[in-house]
Amino acid sequence: MKSVSLSYPLFRPLRAAPLLFILGLAAACSSTGGSKSTAPVNALYSQLDLASKGYETALQQARAGDDAASQKTLTAALDRLKESAAHCGSTPGCDPQRFFSVFDRLLRLKDGSFLGDETLGDEPSPTLADGAGGVAGLPEAQRSVTLLRGQKLSELIAMNGAVKAALEMWLTQWRPNLIDAYVNYQYLRYQMWPQYEKADLPEALLFGIMAKESGGKVNAISRSGAAGPLQFMYATGLRFGLGTENGFDLRFDPAQSARANAAYINEQLKIFNNNLELVLGAYNGGEGRMRRLAGDRPDTSFYDPTIYNKLSRETREYVPSVLAAAWLFLHPDSYNLRFPKIDGAAGAVTLKRSASLAELSVCLGSAGGMEEGWFRTLRNLNPRLNPQETQPAGARVQLPRLLEEPYASRCVEGPWPILAADLHQAVAPAVQAPPAPARAPARATGTRNYKVRNGDTLIGIVHRLHCSSVRELAELNGLRHHRIRAGDVLKVPVCR
Repeated sequence: MKSVSLSYPLFRPLRAAPLLFILGLAAACSSTGGSKSTAPVNALYSQLDLASKGYETALQQARAGDDAASQKTLTAALDRLKESAAHCGSTPGCDPQRFFSVFDRLLRLKDGSFLGDETLGDEPSPTLADGAGGVAGLPEAQRSVTLLRGQKLSELIAMNGAVKAALEMWLTQWRPNLIDAYVNYQYLRYQMWPQYEKADLPEALLFGIMAKESGGKVNAISRSGAAGPLQFMYATGLRFGLGTENGFDLRFDPAQSARANAAYINEQLKIFNNNLELVLGAYNGGEGRMRRLAGDRPDTSFYDPTIYNKLSRETREYVPSVLAAAWLFLHPDSYNLRFPKIDGAAGAVTLKRSASLAELSVCLGSAGGMEEGWFRTLRNLNPRLNPQETQPAGARVQLPRLLEEPYASRCVEGPWPILAADLHQAVAPAVQAPPAPARAPARATGTRNYKVRNGDTLIGIVHRLHCSSVRELAELNGLRHHRIRAGDVLKVPVCR
């Protein structure tokens, strides 16, 4: 991941900032720090002003109970803002950060985080950056367990430089991983999301953690031994009920791992005073380490140098990466991101003929338009089954409902199950490595004198020679009972 500039200009997400503050941002766009704006720049800033007014209109419509009109107005304002912001980057003198501050505000309204809280007369909340710089100046989210458990995550994500850098990674280099994680999650959703819902935690957080931890691969195992879709370490898993059941490691069970993860998150939220960033840091870097760093200051920002600078690079990148993935789960269209439409309804079949998951993947092919095939999904939905092991007729296999009909038409009779079985039974010939050539034993080419030292034994001397034996050495020197003393001079073979 690219390095993150910690001195990036940042804005704190304000819980109850007035519209006058937002409109003030737009009005400020008429000046660029002392330099005179050009006509193209002023035209773009005018669009920013219109977007801010659209925000005001949408808020008033929502308060009047017209949610449909509010969302329509808000979408139009976002579209206007995105179009003008795109031109800002190529217009000399235009400050894109001004667009971002309003863009962030509109997204939070779209998510519903501010409806009912926003009032026109409130004073804006102070930012942590006031009078501070560097890492200490990074903003801290307004943390509310009500919003967190109310499934609205926008207030908890500080849109700072670290999160924005992670957003770029997910939208560029990690984009294929993000899409794969989304597809995997949609087929696992019916098992995992109810566990989070019962715990009153936001779904976007579940997706963000899973996307970063395993990409939705249920059988994932890290080099450190963390396992399952949410990568529990063995000891932590045991603490939250993820032991073994008939020899099966419950860390690989999607529903059980989601339940345990939700319990862990809620436990740590209590410990860290609902500071989500510290909780995520504890999940990745160890709760003991995070408690030692935070001490009795659970309200301290994750980015405080006394914490942030002492964390591993992995943990420093992990927290904003999870939050960025969660944010994209909430607002994909606002970042030119389209997740595929997935019918993740649960289904199952009773095998009419014996088959392994691998064979089923072959005969199902690209049914339902799944170009990548169904091996990953079948493996995710059946974590207790070895994908290469043949299951007998009558066994129950979990799969997406949309595959029930293709199974009946493709995998029971006809050429595909025969082909799949033939491929599955094929075995590549094993190639045995040629035996290593035997080393020729070393041979003695004469004798030399050796003076016995303290601690020497005949067997020890023989081991150092590599070409003799105790018997040979004893006979060569006329020794009885193999007794030698320090100072004795022995004849020993010269080996080559």
